[in-house]
Amino acid sequence: MSAPLASATRGVTRVLLLADAPVLRRGLVSMINETAGMQSVGTPGELRRALTLVETARPDAVVVELGAGRAATLNVVRDLRRRFPRVAVVALATSEDPAVVNEAVAAGVRGYLMLNTSPTLLGWAILAARAGRTVVDPQIRRVEPSAAPVGKPLTPEVPLTRREQDVLDELLQGQSNRQIGRNLFISEDTVKSHVKAILRKLGARDRAHAVSLVLSARGSASCTCGAHAVTAAPAPVEV
Repeated sequence: MSAPLASATRGVTRVLLLADAPVLRRGLVSMINETAGMQSVGTPGELRRALTLVETARPDAVVVELGAGRAATLNVVRDLRRRFPRVAVVALATSEDPAVVNEAVAAGVRGYLMLNTSPTLLGWAILAARAGRTVVDPQIRRVEPSAAPVGKPLTPEVPLTRREQDVLDELLQGQSNRQIGRNLFISEDTVKSHVKAILRKLGARDRAHAVSLVLSARGSASCTCGAHAVTAAPAPVEV
């Protein structure tokens, strides 16, 4: 299963999963553990145990189910963001109401996805949230301006070459340098050179930042980075 790369500093993105239904928790555990560079580190069945488990498990991100008990869950999110500001929060929700999206983002949620999201989009949202970006599910057609920051047009001063576009596509799929080399029939050193050029042209700090920049610009008609494979949102699948 393809998915984003984990943080270079940690190697693995540790994810805590907070959901009511046992079947959903099991599904999310499998989804995260089958995603390259990610690991499930706990699934508290009760909201009151969430903060304690975050303190002991030290996750990089928390995925929360935002359903019937939305108010109580968002209270936990607020407490979590206040006590552990470095932990990114991504919500799996049942509502497409812009007001609900606004409420969640105001509480500290940095990724708002529908429950039928794809594993790839969930992984991207976690990575983007860790990079300080807000991702809203493309299935949500209309969101009030305050719900998510508007991405700036991604227009490198020096356009990406065709090969750099290919490498960027592979980065978005979460491939390692070695795998990118295999897929594109180039050496690993050549891949590293292309990655450095991509980061320089996009003005990105690292690979995660580059991916988040592209994700942010994906919904913008002004995106001219040349990354042909990132204009369409991934097709959703059932969780």
